[in-house]
Amino acid sequence: MYRAVVAALVCVAALSTTPASGATTDSERNWPQWRGPAASGVAPYATPPVEWAEDKNVRWKISAPGAGHASPIVWGDRIYLLSAVESSADASKVQYTVLALSRQDGSRLWERVAREEPPHEGIHGTSTRASGSAITDGERLYASFGSQGVYCYDMDGELQWEVDLGDMRTRNEFGEGASPALHGDRLVVPWDHEGESFIVALDTGTGDEMWRNERDEATSWNTPLVVEHDGTVQVVVNASNLIMSYDLADGSLLWQCAGMTTNAIPSPVHAEGVVYVMSGFRGSALVAIDLSRAAGDITNTDAVVWSRDRDTPYVPSPLLYDGTLYYVKGNNGILSAVDSATGDSLYPAQRLEGVREVYSSPVAADGRVYLADRDGNTVVLQDGDTFSVLATNVLDDRFSATPALVDGEIYLRGHEYLYCIADE
Repeated sequence: MYRAVVAALVCVAALSTTPASGATTDSERNWPQWRGPAASGVAPYATPPVEWAEDKNVRWKISAPGAGHASPIVWGDRIYLLSAVESSADASKVQYTVLALSRQDGSRLWERVAREEPPHEGIHGTSTRASGSAITDGERLYASFGSQGVYCYDMDGELQWEVDLGDMRTRNEFGEGASPALHGDRLVVPWDHEGESFIVALDTGTGDEMWRNERDEATSWNTPLVVEHDGTVQVVVNASNLIMSYDLADGSLLWQCAGMTTNAIPSPVHAEGVVYVMSGFRGSALVAIDLSRAAGDITNTDAVVWSRDRDTPYVPSPLLYDGTLYYVKGNNGILSAVDSATGDSLYPAQRLEGVREVYSSPVAADGRVYLADRDGNTVVLQDGDTFSVLATNVLDDRFSATPALVDGEIYLRGHEYLYCIADE
């Protein structure tokens, strides 16, 4: 009964923009940002297929230009994608590229090179120079290439503004990867690196700074989570030293909590007034924070309603679906399913057969959980209290980007191709 109640409440409360009448919003029907409408990994109205292969349920497949782990986002009849393309005129330069593609057949509707220049530092062998994803409110499209600038376009590709925030110096030149967050008239850009770290809110209409806060943090790669609670819109940011929450209106610090590991990469998720934050490099940490109790320094207080110290993810972010937290151990194919109210395991951690290395974050729709790996496998699980694999689907590519789920379709951005998966 509890899980059924939670499921009903999440559908109503996950997005602050959902009308009281129960009518759905454009945001809920689309996939406007990395991790979906509520940044939880869930597509509440999608009905994607369960099975596919190169010769089954592939509606179309196109070569993905350049390199990028940026996930596709979807609004209306278009897919928006960020990519880093080697310059044809000068191999030392990279073209930081924004693309709009047709959902019907993957054809390019427009393409813009936001900037073309030589990179200022190297990247990890498993990273790319376009690992952060675009985000949209249906009126404007926002693309952050980090050190190569933040850009705002209208939906037809006309540049509205651009902002240069400087150059990041990432730990061991691992590269950049955080996506911006968006709420109302503010675009929030995280800037944790080996130099002077900060977080900044930009005016969505002009690119002007609304506020900026300095941060005592080293490099991190997670995307901020915007949450509305008790009349205040908060920006929750995971990091190695402190989890911190800022008031979106003016950037003032609301609360902070210690307890994460080094290299905090997973982004937080939220439902029913509780934020879940985790990390998993050289250790494991997971805390569930009750926002109604969170004020000031909440480390080791009753605002942390439960915690865990095992099997948490390094790169992938968690999925929060119908009262269950799904996440993998490190970057491995070992899945945990935890009751979000209590922190209790629903079943023992399960090794997903054939899944070895995971960078992509799990997503969910229509009672199913989807997890793609870097060997071309996508495992489909039944959501519920028992472990049940519905299918393991294999394609001729490798997947580090998180899938997008819209209507009856799955968009999978591989290292070489972009796939549209749909029942044929």
